[in-house]
Amino acid sequence: MFVIIAGGGRTGAQLARSLISGDHTVHVIDYRKDVLARIHKELPTEVIFPGNPMDCLVLEQAGIKNANVFAATTTSDEENLALCFMAREKYGIKRTIARVNNPRNAWLFDAKFHVDVAVNHADILSRLIEEEMSMGDMMTLLKLKRGRYALVEEKIPPKAKAIGQAIKDLQLPANCTIAAIIRSGEVIVPRGITTFAEGDEVLAISDSDGAKKLAELFAFRQ
Repeated sequence: MFVIIAGGGRTGAQLARSLISGDHTVHVIDYRKDVLARIHKELPTEVIFPGNPMDCLVLEQAGIKNANVFAATTTSDEENLALCFMAREKYGIKRTIARVNNPRNAWLFDAKFHVDVAVNHADILSRLIEEEMSMGDMMTLLKLKRGRYALVEEKIPPKAKAIGQAIKDLQLPANCTIAAIIRSGEVIVPRGITTFAEGDEVLAISDSDGAKKLAELFAFRQ
């Protein structure tokens, strides 16, 4: 995958390092001297393209005509919106990602400006806090399908509602699947008639609603 990142600040540089470690082709554009001096120490020289990303000539020198994804991570919401709009309208980029600097501007980052994914740190933190509070001791091991689904794990405590119940009787949501049960160090392949026991470590693949349901079933009861 070929990704162009407009903005070599901390967010853009970290994104570039992550993508490069995954063997993706990355080009980073920035014009600020202090930023360029820093990223030349952090990234391979060949991925850095000095210049203003708002300049079409600079974008074309960075290879935007051949890019698969365009990520606008500058410190200006106005520039990020304009860049995503231009990337789609002028160059036909199929996937655009934009950083939201001011949460009050988040409502602008949608299809009208050709923003496919808006990265709003305030919103992400809020959702994580809400999720952690609603899921109790359940641990999220891995996010799947852009965060809609997750692989979660929880150990069943004493007196939990699920103890002694078969999976088929739990009435789990459609988007929640028990993937495995670890009992006394052994992995049990779950079936409909499999029942839960105190101390079981349960692995499940679920969306947020299913995870909340599991958290209720596996919660300690006085």
